[in-house]
Amino acid sequence: MDRAIILLEDGKHFTGKPFGARGLRTGEIVFNTSMTGYQEILTDPSYKGQIVTMTYPLIGNYGVNAEDEESVGPQVEGFVVKECCRRPSNWRATHTLDEYLKEHGVVGVEDVDTRALTRHIRSVGAMKCVICNEDAELRELRQILERAPGIVGRDLVREVTCAEPYRWEPEPLPPMGRGVFPMVERTDPPLQVVAYDCGIKKNILRILSALGCEVWVVPAGTTAEEALSYQPDGIFVSNGPGDPAGVPYVAAEIQKLLGRKPIFGICLGHQLLGMAMGGKTFKLKFGHRGANQPVKDLVRGNILITSQNHGFCVDIESLGGQAELTFVNLNDGTLEGMRHREFPAYSVQFHPEDSPGPHDAVYLFGDFIRDMMKARGE
Repeated sequence: MDRAIILLEDGKHFTGKPFGARGLRTGEIVFNTSMTGYQEILTDPSYKGQIVTMTYPLIGNYGVNAEDEESVGPQVEGFVVKECCRRPSNWRATHTLDEYLKEHGVVGVEDVDTRALTRHIRSVGAMKCVICNEDAELRELRQILERAPGIVGRDLVREVTCAEPYRWEPEPLPPMGRGVFPMVERTDPPLQVVAYDCGIKKNILRILSALGCEVWVVPAGTTAEEALSYQPDGIFVSNGPGDPAGVPYVAAEIQKLLGRKPIFGICLGHQLLGMAMGGKTFKLKFGHRGANQPVKDLVRGNILITSQNHGFCVDIESLGGQAELTFVNLNDGTLEGMRHREFPAYSVQFHPEDSPGPHDAVYLFGDFIRDMMKARGE
């Protein structure tokens, strides 16, 4: 079969050609506007439950390699592109994109009018879809899609968090990450960080380690008292997939940690910190996904181009004055960062660790280091 189908929840469908693994998958259809970084996108646990469409037309032109993985392997439910490059050119490449998806069982569809698909998502909003690159009739696919679970209220974190706590073993930074991280004074003994794994990306752990931290990664269900038993200097709450309202148990433990240790949250971690402060979250129409999202740092007054991947947002009005706003999205005015007015607890909706994306916001890790040193009395 050389025909593949993408059927959306509203009845709209697109056709293309198969690549990657053969099969059928359901998930929320979203789009990412990044020109590069497709391997980091594929392996970002925040995409669990989603089928990703790349808006850039040529994907796979530099192949894939083990260094650029952000987790144990691909996390997306499916991958949609205009054109998959079969003959990559890069000295670091070990596989083609097609080979990589086949090896990991990821269903792909190419030769799709991704511009039309993206315009439809922007107009109607992100929604459930089914992709199939095997023999199937639209009638069958509609029945499968009707039974497929949605994103809202669903706990996807349990599917990507680690099963047991572990100490992160330092590993080299990827080539593009070397030499761009903030200069902060290292401590002896090293700062101890407990990182809640809601779907944590490797580059976050690489950066914390490169800045002199010893990092203990713990499951998302870890209680506040269990986290404090590591005698940490700070608590990190990671990115992750899905609806923050589906993981209230994490927000409840973060609430217990407020004021006891410095806390830094990224993406889902930002939303969970907002919930811990009594705030509420809401679903964006089609989310922010890409490496070119402009935000303003309201504290320093500068403009950053940031990497983002989220479909939910913290409602500014729901925070009740507990938080000071620190970042705002310049495209739609949504909240991109906040800091507790009394305690050293703060978060950002975007990804300062890049991978993929610009390095504009990497200085935020330095802020976390300095707050932990201050709390330690150094």
